[in-house]
Amino acid sequence: MWAIGLVVVALAVIYYTHLLFKWRSPKIEGVLPPGSMGWPLIGETLQFIIPGKSLDLHPFVKKRMQKYGPIFKTSLVGRPIIVSTDYEMNKYILQHEGTLVELWYLDSFAKFFALEGETRVNAIGTVHKYLRSITLNHFGVESLKESLLPKIEDMLHTNLAKWASQGPVDVKQVISVMVFNFTANKIFGYDAEHSKEKLSENYTKILNSFISLPLNIPGTSFHKCMQDREKMLKLLKDTLMERLNDPSKRRGDFLDQAIDDMKTEKFLTVDFIPQLMFGILFASFESMSTTLTLTFKFLTENPRVVEELRAEHEAIVKKRENPNSRLTWEEYRSMTFTQMVVNETLRISNIPPGLFRKALKDFQVKGYTVPAGWTVMLVTPATQLNPDTFKDPVTFNPWRWQELDQVTISKNFMPFGGGTRQCAGAEYSKLVLSTFLHILVTDYSFTKIRGGAVSRTPIISFGDGIHIKFTARA
Repeated sequence: MWAIGLVVVALAVIYYTHLLFKWRSPKIEGVLPPGSMGWPLIGETLQFIIPGKSLDLHPFVKKRMQKYGPIFKTSLVGRPIIVSTDYEMNKYILQHEGTLVELWYLDSFAKFFALEGETRVNAIGTVHKYLRSITLNHFGVESLKESLLPKIEDMLHTNLAKWASQGPVDVKQVISVMVFNFTANKIFGYDAEHSKEKLSENYTKILNSFISLPLNIPGTSFHKCMQDREKMLKLLKDTLMERLNDPSKRRGDFLDQAIDDMKTEKFLTVDFIPQLMFGILFASFESMSTTLTLTFKFLTENPRVVEELRAEHEAIVKKRENPNSRLTWEEYRSMTFTQMVVNETLRISNIPPGLFRKALKDFQVKGYTVPAGWTVMLVTPATQLNPDTFKDPVTFNPWRWQELDQVTISKNFMPFGGGTRQCAGAEYSKLVLSTFLHILVTDYSFTKIRGGAVSRTPIISFGDGIHIKFTARA
């Protein structure tokens, strides 16, 4: 019996070792980049989610760059991935989107947005083109000039005044609520003051599960987040059905345009439109709130920057015939130093860990083979934190932008993505940030009470938050 048992154990060990070898050394035609695939299923996911205690490149990427070079292989949440911090390779892949690669998300992300199966594979290009068009229509430059700028200004005045009356506030928390409520109102008429559901809380809960294993079983954080997602999608679908059944509820917003476009765009169904709204809300909610929160960290640590911002914005106000008149588009475009502050914040923040693409077929680049079906993670933050381009890259220094030429900027600064997938809300985000700074430095003084620690997990988190006391200026 003992002999039989030992044979069984030996065979099991041999079989598992064989599977492990196949996992770590997959057979392909060509040469894979160096690196480790970790363990089956989990790969190197645990190392990937260990927090990095600075705004520099996440240690997962930085250590492997030092060990393997700018291009390496790994596995995250059960997916084989080639990671590239190489500018030339990243540019090549973005230029060949649709022929060599397609847009792709980690499995957990894909499941949140129902990007699965034939619908995702066959329609993703069409959907993205439409999504970019409708987003530009409601949040692009023309919309900002014609209607959104005064609404953004009113929203910021209202919230800053409220925060100043409350004592110290955790700026990440209050900014997240502000950004979500405003964007949700413009997309589907959400009225946060009169709604029973505090939808911004649902989005906050969902955030931390994108890089978890997508195990949708009771007891896991992923399962709870999927439940929160379903609640949100139900509310969005109910709003859609109300407008379909009662045209008097129409507002001329994002949702109404999607309803009108159902006649010509076959993928715009009563199930898919809520998915589109969900995705737009998520994209604006986290990126903008994190960037604004980081802005407070940088400003409280760099009083000289606040002084120069205040001088620029007070000069704008002094030029007005009426000091209490609204901010104009021309004034926004004249904010030279403000734009440098915004750029520097965006450069350091690098909110997403990278851009994900999936290989449609085997192809060669930089001497390596990218196998069909593998994911490619383009670590664009590596260029924005490259010490050869940006001296002391994690040091907040807006004045560095005075010395950078346009060629260097175009090659090394991609805060809103690249290629055909560049974020359609880029100008909207920059306008909100600039308008916020305008009102902040002209109408308020602010002091950090506590907090300020940041980490990458690999997305940016703020520990116990950053607590700021706002005081209205006389």
